[in-house]
Amino acid sequence: MKNRKRKIFVLKKESYLQMIKNSVGTKMFCRLYASVDGKRQDILQDGNVSCAYFISSILLIFGLIKKVHATVDGTIEDMKKSGWRRIKSPKLGSVLVWEKQKLGEDKHSHIGFYTGYKKAISNSSVQRTPVEHSFTFGGKRRIKAVYWHKNLD
Repeated sequence: MKNRKRKIFVLKKESYLQMIKNSVGTKMFCRLYASVDGKRQDILQDGNVSCAYFISSILLIFGLIKKVHATVDGTIEDMKKSGWRRIKSPKLGSVLVWEKQKLGEDKHSHIGFYTGYKKAISNSSVQRTPVEHSFTFGGKRRIKAVYWHKNLD
């Protein structure tokens, strides 16, 4: 019997959506070390401010941005340069950016993935892992922007 060569193609969108769903509860995005004024520091504060790192890591794995980021602004800038465009209504797998809210002493933007049925997955500063939640946090947080990449069509 001959060995025939099989044609295998990675299904990007399906794999991307599954990775987002599988991320819930993982601790892998809660620490990122940097040298700050010559001292080693976890700039994500043990998962307190990990949303951009979580989102940008998944986007990078699927070749949808150029590098990993620790800030929402840096992630959005890279997304725009990498072909992400604003859309009016969320689609399954789109990236959501919420308005700034006070977290500790500062106001922070927040970023996550739309998972359908008015739900999203983003990093929780309380649980310090990605969690699934209402895409408006039960009406408590306004969505500022929705982004989509044509490679997910």
